[in-house]
Amino acid sequence: MFENLSEKLGKVLSNVRGYGKITEDNIKDSLREIRLCLLEADVNYKIVKEFTENVKEKALGEEVSKSLKPGDLFVKIVKDEIVNLLGETIPLNITKGFDVTMLVGLQGSGKTTTAGKLGNFVRKHNHKKPMFIACDVYRPAAINQLKEIGKSLGIEVYSEDGKDVLGIAKNGIEYAKSNGYDYVIIDTAGRLQVDENLMNEIKEIDNEIKPSEIILVIDAMMGQDAINVINGFNECVKLTGCILTKMDGNTKGGVALSLRHLTNVPIKLIGDSEKLDGISEFNSERMASRIIGEGDLLSIIEKTEEVIDKDEAERTAKNFQKGKFDLEDFLSTMKQIKRMGPLENLLKLLPGASKMGLNNINVDPKLLARTEAIVLSMTPEERKNPDILKASRKVRVAKGSGTKVEDVNRLLKQFEMMQTMMKQMKNGKLKMPF
Repeated sequence: MFENLSEKLGKVLSNVRGYGKITEDNIKDSLREIRLCLLEADVNYKIVKEFTENVKEKALGEEVSKSLKPGDLFVKIVKDEIVNLLGETIPLNITKGFDVTMLVGLQGSGKTTTAGKLGNFVRKHNHKKPMFIACDVYRPAAINQLKEIGKSLGIEVYSEDGKDVLGIAKNGIEYAKSNGYDYVIIDTAGRLQVDENLMNEIKEIDNEIKPSEIILVIDAMMGQDAINVINGFNECVKLTGCILTKMDGNTKGGVALSLRHLTNVPIKLIGDSEKLDGISEFNSERMASRIIGEGDLLSIIEKTEEVIDKDEAERTAKNFQKGKFDLEDFLSTMKQIKRMGPLENLLKLLPGASKMGLNNINVDPKLLARTEAIVLSMTPEERKNPDILKASRKVRVAKGSGTKVEDVNRLLKQFEMMQTMMKQMKNGKLKMPF
């Protein structure tokens, strides 16, 4: 989402880093560029004005003038101000007991899918036993959609015929308590706009059930209209937070930078892919690092720890150390990488990704699937010893994988290069380019 903003801000801050002294004159152009970057990203103009004034005041302060590296301190000031805009990181309100979270939002914000992601998230990260209550009784497809999501995740969905939303919510909670569930997610009806009747409905649920959390699911691509939507819901029920969906999209991202400052509603989670595990905790420090082009290595590490099979990774590492990295290890490594989601999303989190051109890389998932098919079409003996793959064997592998002999040759060549590089790294002969 912040790709364009990050790239432009990164260039501005890179220039300032080289300054031996910070003066009003030499940061004037940089502040103007920062102002334009933020406005182009659709950040509220009042916030932009306040932001640049704060940065200027701190940059011309005594602490910066005495610093040995004033340029670096200027970058830190910008980052700290972005963190202030995003607000403090507030996690989900999850207790050791029984929790109820009500999701509200406009139609098309991705609320029902987000319910599934949230259930999957709290089960995985908080060891809760979630259940869904289908309270969107006006759109039949919503109940069916929630049931399909629940089925794919192995999470039960409570639903009833009829339009008594409050009754359904009450009965669902009683059912959850009786059946050992300890985290209930109520999926309410999406509104086309801030509809008075439907607002009264969620107000009744709030008054009667008193959910632990009332979270607004909002489309990050809405732009500044999102602020009005948040304020509209917040006037009706006291929102405890919001989830920004479609953060992996192409939108400018200004709403994320404006939201907390203008509404005082914290961003708790962000939807960062369409998959049902595509949701993560919002962290203002890490987000600020991404925005100024410093990357987010901690998120890469966490994602890796979530999906990597430690035993399998250790086995591959030992083979690598012994210089015995074969196509079995290659296949195992590739499967682990696939579990981490789109590779280009991870590359963008690396520090200086835009400078290295990593933010514009597109990895075709079909290419990974084709590579996997080729390796799987080989016998175990061929995977352990690719040198025995002569012409007739290559033809058989190509037919078995639905590819061409040229594709098999290309893969073997790439694997050979990888083996050579790994041997050089093992022997300390490969010089890294940084």
